[in-house]
Amino acid sequence: MEKFKPGFVLIDLDGTLIDSVPDLAYCVDEMMKQLDMPVRGEAAVRDWVGNGVQRLTERALINAVDGMPDQALMDKAYPIFLELYKHNTSQRSRVYDGVVEGIEWMKANGYRVACVTNKAEAFTVPLLKDKGLYDYFEVIVSGDTCAEKKPHPMPLLYAAEQLGVAPENALMIGDSKSDVKAARAAGFHIFCMTYGYNHGEDIRNYEPDVVMDSFAELPNYLEAKA
Repeated sequence: MEKFKPGFVLIDLDGTLIDSVPDLAYCVDEMMKQLDMPVRGEAAVRDWVGNGVQRLTERALINAVDGMPDQALMDKAYPIFLELYKHNTSQRSRVYDGVVEGIEWMKANGYRVACVTNKAEAFTVPLLKDKGLYDYFEVIVSGDTCAEKKPHPMPLLYAAEQLGVAPENALMIGDSKSDVKAARAAGFHIFCMTYGYNHGEDIRNYEPDVVMDSFAELPNYLEAKA
């Protein structure tokens, strides 16, 4: 594709900017121990993340991507998870290689950058601050900012509205089919990372505009300052 210069770049958090699974897996397994149920392990959690921590908790309880746990069990488990995650949001998580380099390049070339995630604001802001990314973003849209989460287009359209940019002149960078669906529905361009969380599927199956192994590849697709 030809290089282009979107009016702003909206970036997903978990699986795109930060590998947050180590912390999420720790909280899942500690929750399971408190419930006297088998621990699930990091590999399983990698396939379950991407739809918010409530859905992650549900998946952990049934040990599967699809389906729902008993409501009484969920009512017991979810507060346990939330309390654990409040104290274990970022200690084990890490920023992916190339992310800071890519964002710094975008900022140096005049790009406006925002963040969108299905993670609640109470967890999003501390994680971004702890990892030194918070100050890069003009707007942060968390999972509880809008009435809907991705794959619904509402969070993306909200970000575009906040920044005063038409959706067709916006770029989303994500890692999952949820990001692709949200971007397509909102009319955004969509780039995806190969390394993120997509429930074990190859992101290429969902035909994003561009697939990258690292944010360091952004200059291959976006225009530099004239």
